Amino acid sequence: MGKSTASIDWLHRAPPVSGLERIEAYFSGFGYDPHRHDTYAIGHTLLGVQSFHYRGRKTHSLPGTTMVLHPDEVHDGWAGSDEGFKYRMIYVEPALIQQILGGKPLPFIHNGLSNDPWLYRACQVLVQRLDCGLDPLLEQDALFDLAHALNNAAGVNTSRKTFDYQAAERAREFIHGALTRTITLDEMAEHCGRDRWALSRDFRLLFGTSPYRYLTMRRLDLVRTLLGQGHSLVDAALTAGFTDQSHMTRQFRSTYGLPPSRWVRMLGRT
Repeated sequence: MGKSTASIDWLHRAPPVSGLERIEAYFSGFGYDPHRHDTYAIGHTLLGVQSFHYRGRKTHSLPGTTMVLHPDEVHDGWAGSDEGFKYRMIYVEPALIQQILGGKPLPFIHNGLSNDPWLYRACQVLVQRLDCGLDPLLEQDALFDLAHALNNAAGVNTSRKTFDYQAAERAREFIHGALTRTITLDEMAEHCGRDRWALSRDFRLLFGTSPYRYLTMRRLDLVRTLLGQGHSLVDAALTAGFTDQSHMTRQFRSTYGLPPSRWVRMLGRT
């Protein structure tokens, strides 16, 4: 895959909104190590060949297709051609998809790439240039279209499991209110009125990750916000509820595929 070329790589982020993150990035060679995050990663390659390992196979994204990486699926990334690769991506919280689809199992695109034209058009609205602000109503309409296009592209899931969507949603809200303290599954289950193991199963089915991973990811969201505001690594780590900077750095790298120091440097590129 070659060595890192962080001196010319760059990353831009649009101002985050609730449940949705938009980025545009360029990598000239090596992109990022194997990692996973608890959101959908959906987007388009704009230039070059975007190569990555996904579910045990090597995949190559070209302009004209839609990447759909499922929550908590491990993937990496590197340039598949000498020109490097540029892409735009949105990271969508599964909770948003759930709110639109009404508590169905999350749509899953098996190979991480789709040629579905409806999905491509639905995604295109949300991955337009980052300097083009999204009208709030346009964004909500686009998310509605995206959720249903995802469900269509994934096909019909004939196996139906019994689950409690309302209890899982209460657990998700409970986590948001307890980011900086230690919580237990028993405490969460009591709050939601649900058996702890049934709650854990439902949470994974509906939101694509475990309660602990979800808590860790929300802490990392706060870390990235603080780092973007100029806070030091140690201050961001402690404020977000991590035990120390090293703990945060390990979680950051395993989630985003690069250390937080490199991520901060790339944000400064033009």
